[in-house]
Amino acid sequence: MRRKILIITVIAAAVMELIDTSIVNVALSYMSGNLGSTLEDTSWVITAYAIANVIIIPITSFLAAKLGRRNYYIGSVILFTLFSFLCGQATNIWMLVACRFMQGMGGGALLSVSAAIVYEQFPREKQNIASALFGVGIFVGPTIGPTLGGYITEHYSWPWIFYINIPIGLMVVVICLSILGEAPIRPVIGKIDWTGILLLAIGIASLQIVLERGQTDDWFSANYIVVLTVVAAFCLSFFVAWELRVQHPVVNLRVMKSRNLSVAALLTFVSGIGLYSSVYLTPVYAQRLLNFTPTGTGLLLLPGAILAIGGLLMSARLLQRGLSPVIMISAGMFLFMLFTWQMSRLDLDAGADNMYIPLIFRAIGLAIVTVPLSTLAVSSLAAKDIPQGTALNNMMRQLGGSFGIATVNTYLAHRNAVHRTDLVSHLGAGDPGVVQRLAGYTQFFTDKGATGFEAQRQALGLLEAGVLRQSNALSYGDAYLLLGIVFVIGLPFLLLTSRQKGKKPAIALADH
Repeated sequence: MRRKILIITVIAAAVMELIDTSIVNVALSYMSGNLGSTLEDTSWVITAYAIANVIIIPITSFLAAKLGRRNYYIGSVILFTLFSFLCGQATNIWMLVACRFMQGMGGGALLSVSAAIVYEQFPREKQNIASALFGVGIFVGPTIGPTLGGYITEHYSWPWIFYINIPIGLMVVVICLSILGEAPIRPVIGKIDWTGILLLAIGIASLQIVLERGQTDDWFSANYIVVLTVVAAFCLSFFVAWELRVQHPVVNLRVMKSRNLSVAALLTFVSGIGLYSSVYLTPVYAQRLLNFTPTGTGLLLLPGAILAIGGLLMSARLLQRGLSPVIMISAGMFLFMLFTWQMSRLDLDAGADNMYIPLIFRAIGLAIVTVPLSTLAVSSLAAKDIPQGTALNNMMRQLGGSFGIATVNTYLAHRNAVHRTDLVSHLGAGDPGVVQRLAGYTQFFTDKGATGFEAQRQALGLLEAGVLRQSNALSYGDAYLLLGIVFVIGLPFLLLTSRQKGKKPAIALADH
């Protein structure tokens, strides 16, 4: 019973952390109005959390070894919970951004260390079940985050999207203090690699800011984006060279000599693009263009999320029976490509019935990719290198999500402009259809009491709004296709994997 309670507790903590990656997305306008800030400044609430997560995740294994995993984990939960409370108490936007950064620093352990704890609760022959159980959180968190955030913001107030973490965090602390033990094996840590930590923090933070803020500030037309791009390139290049040379690196990049880990990390980056970009695109598309409510959007995503649980368990069992991870990854990527193709063909008359099946393909596809990718990542690693390998793999998923959302936003803006120009070029003043529609709009506004000139102006505005809405719909279709193309490009890299003859691959967690 203690084992089951511990498993449920740490999975709940991981789900809480993942929910917080997306729960604020639908509350930005409320925060902006309440704190008297611009929407651009308020979006730093998302950026700060993402930066902290990506900095801390690759060094969680080092921190757990240095501080003791039990102390580090419980301390991280306390840090996350405390700053969740302070986020709700923020009186200005920059106080909120600072608190979100510290919340993200605590959240890194809730993801990575929780997985290691779950992993240890199962014997080796059942570790595939542990991997599948933890994989549920990877899907549930990002999927329900926007819906939960929208419901809370609509019915209560935005601080409550942070306050709901407090009882969960306190519960996790109390239970872990009672029943969580130390890790069975605590690696010996030599001299602290402060240079590596500093280079990683500066490089990752700079890269994350470029990815998150580039589209908002028109990329390299902004001087600070240019400067941060140079800083990121220099620091990360120097970081790689330094970590390969130093005796006790904070991130052991030597494990990347494993071909399977390198391929898995690349494909995890691709799956991160698909996971986070699709969960970003779909709610926005449904709510802004198809007029779905936040609750309706949540119900739209729910069937796929439920079936994804079955997909995770199925993939774990198939791996246990000896099915090649390469075959399963290929099948999952194909299902995701089918999802992007079907979504790209939707129009403004689409309803929930048109989206359920594609979203189920998405969820099952990503579900049956998750566990095999984790298995592939560690299939040729020594036992002592597995924690570092899986930490790097997890970082690649987070980076893939940031890169994907930034790329999708840029691509949407570009394609929207292209489609608008194309649509306007077909709206000639002598076109009978255009003339008839404008006449109908003008008559409508005239009947409402507008003057002739005012009615014509409003009619033109309504026509322009229709053009913008249609161009937006077309650009979203293009964005879905772009995600599919990314998966097509990534698929051939599976041919580079190798499997040692006579050795059954280990089953590992997605996040360790």
